Amino acid sequence: MADKALVICSSETFTVRGLEMKLNTVGVESVNVRPKIKEIASSIEGTELVILYTDDTFSGASEILVYVKDRCLGQERKVVVIGSEAEYREVKQFIPDECMLAFYERPLKMDKFLDDVSEYFDEEAVFKRRKSILIVDDDMSYLKMVYDWLKDKYHVSMAGSGMQAITWLATNHADLILLDYEMPVTSGPQVLEMIKSEPSTEAIPVMFLTGKNDRASIMKVLELKPADYLLKTITKDALREKLEQFFLMHDADV
Repeated sequence: MADKALVICSSETFTVRGLEMKLNTVGVESVNVRPKIKEIASSIEGTELVILYTDDTFSGASEILVYVKDRCLGQERKVVVIGSEAEYREVKQFIPDECMLAFYERPLKMDKFLDDVSEYFDEEAVFKRRKSILIVDDDMSYLKMVYDWLKDKYHVSMAGSGMQAITWLATNHADLILLDYEMPVTSGPQVLEMIKSEPSTEAIPVMFLTGKNDRASIMKVLELKPADYLLKTITKDALREKLEQFFLMHDADV
């Protein structure tokens, strides 16, 4: 399967067509779309890299940049910007550093760009062999902390609500779900019930995250038969060791 990139640009210029041809020479299949949410949404799945080819007509596309950020944040899909310094500064107002791979000023130094893209996809191939973990929690600070703890060893994605998790699972795979037990609107048990009711997700192991460690609360959690439960007071080292042991035992049973 070819590596895939999404090129977002206002018009398909000679330079953009040349860029697509050059990407193909290093084994990267590219799809060119206009900066319109509908076009981006129809083409972004299955791509690991988003290339924003900015120009004067791209200016003020805040809605597009927010959408790209949402489709990259926590999904290990990176963004490259090709444009001017001013255009790059505008993009940076909406897309955080953790989503950014690189910035290239026009006129583009093609050899440098292709070398960097090739290196990125080589590293991405190694990354794809990692286990995939989805963390679901409405506490964004806790969500980000656990993401930072695990991102160097696992393919980690984040969902800030139960319904966001269900939507993510409709088009993505997880080897394990770390699920907050107590969430507003859609609780952890409700999310688990939805996961187990779908043939495509019913086999995914789920570990509950809970802040309560009294016997009654723990017994209530265990009645739902999760793969395990983790207290939110768990340390980074203890969590990493727990997950490592879980995957060792789980893979041995498969």
